[in-house]
Amino acid sequence: MTSAIRRAPGRLATLGCAALVATALAGCGSVNSITGSGSSSSGPITLGTTDSTAVLDPAGAYDLGSWMILQNTFQGLLRFPAGTTTPVPDAAQSCQFTGADAMTYDCVLRQGLTFSNGHPLTAADVVFSINRMKQIKDVNGPSSLFDSVKSVEAKSDSEVVFHLSEADAVLPDKLASAAGSIVDHQVFPADHELPNSQLVGSGPYAIDSVDEASGSGGVKEISKISLSANAKYKGDQTVQNKKFDVRFYGKPDQLKTALDKGDVDLTDNSLDPNVSAQLLTNQQSGGKGDIHVTQTDSSDTRFMVFNTKDQTVGQQAVRQAVAQLIDRQALARDVYAHTVQPLYSVVPAGIAGHNTAFYDKYNDPDVTKAKQLLAAAKIPTPVKFTLTWSRARAQGAEGAELKKQLEASGLFQVTVNEESDWSNFKKGWADGSYQAYTVGWTADYPDPDDFVVPLVTGGGAFHNGFDDQQIDQKLVPETLHETDRSQAATTFGAIQTELAVQVPMVPLFQEKSFFAYHANITGVENTTDSTGVVRFGEIGRH
Repeated sequence: MTSAIRRAPGRLATLGCAALVATALAGCGSVNSITGSGSSSSGPITLGTTDSTAVLDPAGAYDLGSWMILQNTFQGLLRFPAGTTTPVPDAAQSCQFTGADAMTYDCVLRQGLTFSNGHPLTAADVVFSINRMKQIKDVNGPSSLFDSVKSVEAKSDSEVVFHLSEADAVLPDKLASAAGSIVDHQVFPADHELPNSQLVGSGPYAIDSVDEASGSGGVKEISKISLSANAKYKGDQTVQNKKFDVRFYGKPDQLKTALDKGDVDLTDNSLDPNVSAQLLTNQQSGGKGDIHVTQTDSSDTRFMVFNTKDQTVGQQAVRQAVAQLIDRQALARDVYAHTVQPLYSVVPAGIAGHNTAFYDKYNDPDVTKAKQLLAAAKIPTPVKFTLTWSRARAQGAEGAELKKQLEASGLFQVTVNEESDWSNFKKGWADGSYQAYTVGWTADYPDPDDFVVPLVTGGGAFHNGFDDQQIDQKLVPETLHETDRSQAATTFGAIQTELAVQVPMVPLFQEKSFFAYHANITGVENTTDSTGVVRFGEIGRH
């Protein structure tokens, strides 16, 4: 994750590599060998995922795998409950902006809070947690989410006040994310991160043990985490199980094998999308088998991004013509087996302020209109450019489909290149080596701010050279003063409309989330939603 002027952006969709990574799923595995029956009824419930991680300390944790653990083992002042994108009090009893300028935020804590080790949780711990994160400032961590925080003050053991250097109406959302995890000042060092095995939180679960193994490049990655219900937890979340394990797998086919064998009771959205689709189809048709699938909302998105400084795709008419030709319905149907849904704006459906700006402007794919756009700008055809990708759920099929659609018009000639090394891919887009590239995006919090600001201000997380002074200096600041987020919808609509005109990127699709689980597992339908929070406590066994 890189900073975009005011804050760090969301997480580029990942299989668990830290920070900026794109969605990748490889190998389908068999959907016919569904013979496992889950782990023992007396043992822990086990979730399997490919969102691997190496760091759990909140000051350095900034990937899907680590945040999934932190959201169940630590409390923040606020949290996202199931079914809503509006944060509610968690460790706090109440929180509010105390002025109309969104520059001061006041929280009163619940009474009697303790960490799992018995230490009291007070306002001093909140102050310590924010200051510690900002002081450590891990380059791979989420500290820049709190760049707007000038100081944090403990007015008493139960009251904490945030003083901001600039209006930041989405501070509550950031505090409700895993970046807002409150740590024990008696355990965590102020100037460096704590080993994974020593973490102490106040959430519904306590960490019992962390198993680590050497991953790529010799870096130790977590292979298994064992949790138990925290008897000292004081909050509103329910816990339907006493023990919960998370196992991390390198590839989707390995995870599918573990599910079939009963080594895991359920998976998160880590299976190959075609496998998930086939399992769901089998279930809906009344087919036999022990594996069930629940489809839930997801706000993960994917884009074709343009280098706006490039001589060819830097021309707005070229980008508009591409937007006029992309057939998202075909991409979702033919490449992703309906495990994604077409997306027509940078803000996905389910997030306040979402609109269909790209459909409103370009409607259905139309070769004639695309030809007119290029002719009006006196751009000769076919327009030649290269599309680069590094990781995609559908592997090379995604780029091949986009190439086919554009070349079928006779207006484009597209070369598709794969960059197998993700580090090289990041370097390539950052230094302007690519003309166009496909990337996924996972936001830190479910507000339109985190789908717009990080991507299109200050050069953006995609480093595509796009900047618009009207968006940067007028429209975005307007949204950051609106503490009633519904009031920001009109401004976010104007931003989305302008992005459909300038086309720094073309939104392709929005993910659907598929959790697979054995028949004796309950509560999976309440486990996650468009917030991206995976709630272990909702999962039970009968």
